[in-house]
Amino acid sequence: TDGYWGYKKLKEVIAKHNVVIESDKKKAAKLFPWVNRTISNAKRMLNGVHHNCINAKYVQNYLDEFCYKFNRRYFGDKLSDRLMIAAMESTWY
Repeated sequence: TDGYWGYKKLKEVIAKHNVVIESDKKKAAKLFPWVNRTISNAKRMLNGVHHNCINAKYVQNYLDEFCYKFNRRYFGDKLSDRLMIAAMESTWY
């Protein structure tokens, strides 16, 4: 990471990880381009869509929503087709 203090809590949540600390912001941005971008987008969603009215009880739900949308960002017009395929391929019984 770039050494941001908020990442220190991750070791309580994640069982195994490799730590890489890079204090030079330019080098950190080059090593981890998606980390800052993703965190920035998540913050923007939480502050923009939810207008800072975030209930701690639902934070995981908000982050799940962000991950869902982020993972489907390139589906575009194919989103309904993908949903139909997923519905037909899954077994519910």
